[in-house]
Amino acid sequence: MSAVRGEFSSRFGFIMAAAGSAVGLGNIWGFPTQTASNGGAAFLIAYLILAFCLAYPALMAELTIGRHGQANAVSSLRKISNSSSQKRFAFIVGFGGIICAGLILSFYAIVAGWMISATIEPIATLAGSETASTWLSEQSLSRNLIFTAGFIILTVAIISRGVENGIEKWSKRLMPALLSILFALIVYVMLQEGAMTGLKAYLVPDFKSILDPELLVSALGQAFFSLSLGTSVMIIYGSYISKKENLVSLGAYVTLIDVFIAFVAGLLIIPAMYVAQAQGVEIFSANGKLLSEDTLVFQVLPALFDGMGMMGLFVAFAFFALMSIAALTSSISMLEAPVSYAVERFALGRVTATWLIGIIIMLISFSIVLNLETLFGLVVSLTTKFGQPILGLMCCLFVGWIWYRNSLLNEIKQGCPDVANSLFWKIWPWYIKFICPIAIGLVFISSLLG
Repeated sequence: MSAVRGEFSSRFGFIMAAAGSAVGLGNIWGFPTQTASNGGAAFLIAYLILAFCLAYPALMAELTIGRHGQANAVSSLRKISNSSSQKRFAFIVGFGGIICAGLILSFYAIVAGWMISATIEPIATLAGSETASTWLSEQSLSRNLIFTAGFIILTVAIISRGVENGIEKWSKRLMPALLSILFALIVYVMLQEGAMTGLKAYLVPDFKSILDPELLVSALGQAFFSLSLGTSVMIIYGSYISKKENLVSLGAYVTLIDVFIAFVAGLLIIPAMYVAQAQGVEIFSANGKLLSEDTLVFQVLPALFDGMGMMGLFVAFAFFALMSIAALTSSISMLEAPVSYAVERFALGRVTATWLIGIIIMLISFSIVLNLETLFGLVVSLTTKFGQPILGLMCCLFVGWIWYRNSLLNEIKQGCPDVANSLFWKIWPWYIKFICPIAIGLVFISSLLG
């Protein structure tokens, strides 16, 4: 079946594709904004702990389900179900993840459209087109609709080419480009006045706020969002992994790369905020609350770039090109989730399914654009703060309580024959069965009570 469905041609290809899914706007737009809004280094510590202790085990659960099922999320979950009620539950969890992925892509495309327009704006300025530059830099219905549609069409074009020629090929190209631009910008920002103040805010924690329930929920949601958990994306990507590959190490590589890029993105965005503040840009309100959370990078950073003179145009272009690449590496994975289901469930051609679902998501995005103040924040919170952790938890319950332990071990042993004697196998099954559900539940209960 894998030959028909497609398969990653190399270990590097999977790592770049999975890391590309994880390393998106969630890391470079979402993580620094969440960090700045939730106590700086305190949020960073909570995020790192939750990413390794809860998100990595959940990632392993989803990858294992996918490779065992060799199918879309719904079919893969049903293959490890043992009764009709469990199969119905599998449909709810799998299809819920597909819906979650589609909703995330619907708001993600809007933000990505902002990134692309911000990338083009310096070019318009250099060309002397003041009218175009103003239109590209200001919020307007026409700009948002055009660039949202353009981004979705670009995503559809890549996904329609399949796994090896679409997802893998472009992830191999885009991820190294993203890293190169990111590190170059960090070096530049660190040389500016105010950067060290931002670095201190980012790395020196206030330990009193680490156990704040709202901070923990935000950090948990960020960890699941950045690793694309609870959206069925990693189940799909797992189904494209060869049986010869070591799932334990692959999952660890993806988690490490994701967390590393999030941390490094913080080294760029947080100091850049304080550089902008040193130049007179207002970042925090009188009570210390971060201004304009959702549009932070579009308000603070352009002001920073404006203070650099002509050089600022080139830096702005490089930064927003980086953000656009990050958006694309994630969007192709989110569109793959519903496309794979449509192709396998309804026997649609891949190109037909991709364009059909792309149009549906585009219409949802347009609805959000038309009601931006009302729907944008609602969809973001509903999917990333609640939907993903809850659906990720459901996958953990499947692996821990429904999937027979011997069958689970046999799946992981393919590509890792000595895993039964490893520390991973001594800890992970029990961790998935008890610790992850209890910990995620306690975080949400404390948030509701708080």
